[in-house]
Amino acid sequence: MLEFMHKHAKYFYVFFFLVIISFIFLYVGPLDKNQSPVVAEVGNEKIPIDEYWRAYDRFKKFYEEMYKGKFDKKMEEQLHLKQKVLETLIEGKILSIKAGELGLKVSDKELQEAIMNEPVFKRDGVFRRDVYLQTLRMNRLTPGYYESMKRQELLVDKMRALIGESVVLTDKDLKGLKGDESYFNAIRDAMLKDKQQKLIRSYVETLKKSINVKVNTKLIS
Repeated sequence: MLEFMHKHAKYFYVFFFLVIISFIFLYVGPLDKNQSPVVAEVGNEKIPIDEYWRAYDRFKKFYEEMYKGKFDKKMEEQLHLKQKVLETLIEGKILSIKAGELGLKVSDKELQEAIMNEPVFKRDGVFRRDVYLQTLRMNRLTPGYYESMKRQELLVDKMRALIGESVVLTDKDLKGLKGDESYFNAIRDAMLKDKQQKLIRSYVETLKKSINVKVNTKLIS
């Protein structure tokens, strides 16, 4: 079993990395009017430095919890964490721009359901508006800004799903895959996500040729 897990460790890593993406939007972003220096410009969209550092903190916290105290500066550098955060934010902006061009939208109902299903806004399994507002205040976010940010997150998710739905696992992909049912399913799902992410990354790289991207890496060095 350990040999099996080691052999497919890269797929577990991909799965955990993709999980992190879902955390980026929850506590990133400053107040509605941001005057911070810009670390990247993607078309007409900007990524302020404080938005970057908040996303970075979420990534770092995730890794610290996953590695239980073993995540140090050396490991952070080996993972190229700062660059990964920036690439993920840029990817999100590019996919958001393309989704808009394709006419994809997030309805008010979809937005409301997503917010009400956020665990952080629930108590005893039930959405609480007072908890929602208090959480936003603690993070210096207005409801209007957060809901706009959440809508963008959902739009990017739709775009990712649209790209990824064409990906399938072949018999060749699954050849030699062993383990009990739970591990088999976990590896299979992670392999599928890996292929989807590679396709999304390739798609984003193609879009970069038509979308002007400027990066000021000195701000995060």
